[in-house]
Amino acid sequence: MPNFKDRLNESGILIADGATGTMLQNAGLPYGATPESWNLENPSAVRALYRAYVDAGSDIILTNTFGGTRPRLERDSLGEKTAEINRTAARLAREVAGKDIIVFGDIGPTGKLLKPLGPLVPADAVDAFAEQALALAEGDADAILIETMSDLNEAQLAIEGVRKVVGLPIIVTFSFDTRGHTMMGIKPALAAREIWAMGVAAVGANCGRTLNETLTAIQAMREAVPEAVLMAKPNAGLPHADGSDLVYDVTPAIMAEYALQFAEVGVKIFGGCCGSTPEHIRAVAKALKQERA
Repeated sequence: MPNFKDRLNESGILIADGATGTMLQNAGLPYGATPESWNLENPSAVRALYRAYVDAGSDIILTNTFGGTRPRLERDSLGEKTAEINRTAARLAREVAGKDIIVFGDIGPTGKLLKPLGPLVPADAVDAFAEQALALAEGDADAILIETMSDLNEAQLAIEGVRKVVGLPIIVTFSFDTRGHTMMGIKPALAAREIWAMGVAAVGANCGRTLNETLTAIQAMREAVPEAVLMAKPNAGLPHADGSDLVYDVTPAIMAEYALQFAEVGVKIFGGCCGSTPEHIRAVAKALKQERA
């Protein structure tokens, strides 16, 4: 099995995968359907997703579990299948990853606001994250990625939940998509300082509005915590409607150019988020490998 912490100590940038939902929709996932349901209902499509990114040059693939907490799955009456959905996603990823590719067990927000702003009790959030993390670990994930966070408190509760049940390395990324802040008003520097102090393996930014805004957030994180291990996984821009389709304007070539700028800031892990495809990752991998050479 690959040792993620050892890989972090090697030279060069680890290349993560691209979008999950975008690719599954291209494979026929109905609009509005729960992507995680396909772990059980269409595992061949999920395997093909993982394989496409491995073939494109990814060193890291994420499990199809972004919305895999019980609170999120309960929206579609899948709460009782939480453990099975997450365990299966990780096992499918491991089948494709083999011994050389790193598998990140992917955890997204619960989708509920914490008290007093919303209904979610902190202890319940911890339990939800713990349940998901345990199932991902049982499926042989190498590390846990807590991603697209907006609420610093929720991110901290997620770390607590993961550590309650497993000892895997943890990576945490936030989405700075509201004028340089997260939706909950958190600045990149604050997120980096608070999360890095909790002893995570890496911290960073994902999703977001534009590549440049995500790059700016990463630069602020680097300045705030010079010693931090950083991860970036930006969107391929913002989508716009083209008939019945959503189109992202950032081409593979543009993403590859930006990957080099992220490398200059010292990012250790780079991939793509919404709208990015295996073609984007292939271009990124080629650019970064040429840079190392």
